[in-house]
Amino acid sequence: MSRTRHRGHRDTPPPRTGDSEIAVLRGFLDYLRGSIAGKVDGAPDPQARTAAVPSGTNLLGLLNHLTFVERAMFLGDHVTDWQATFHAAPADGVADVVARYRETVQRANDVLDGCTDPGAPVPRPRPGRPGPSIRWALTHMIEETGRHAGHADILRELIDGATGR
Repeated sequence: MSRTRHRGHRDTPPPRTGDSEIAVLRGFLDYLRGSIAGKVDGAPDPQARTAAVPSGTNLLGLLNHLTFVERAMFLGDHVTDWQATFHAAPADGVADVVARYRETVQRANDVLDGCTDPGAPVPRPRPGRPGPSIRWALTHMIEETGRHAGHADILRELIDGATGR
């Protein structure tokens, strides 16, 4: 059965990456990051912040949450209320949340650019608390971003029929 695309994004195949472990992991993470940012970018407001499922999940909340996860994982930010990260501030529009996410991803990539040993800890500025290994952090972020990109794909389709990666 073929899938019909409505006002959708063109499907993008999985990335071609380098040969090193870090290059492969970063290639897939960047692919998923671009996928979810593209899924939220241009979504109509207020539908992008409106829950489409009983759990309360919404597009802006997903991307806002991932911004906090990236900051915690790669930049050393401390989050005290993870549940609160699933809600964008009322004043934040779609463009604001997408821009903040992309800026955070760039800052995280700046940190990762200096990482060559997948077994070394993430060099984040959190005194007294070493980061997980680069390997673990990248793998976790692939899982986290991929899961939420799937949620975003369904939510965006419910909003305006847009499908694809």
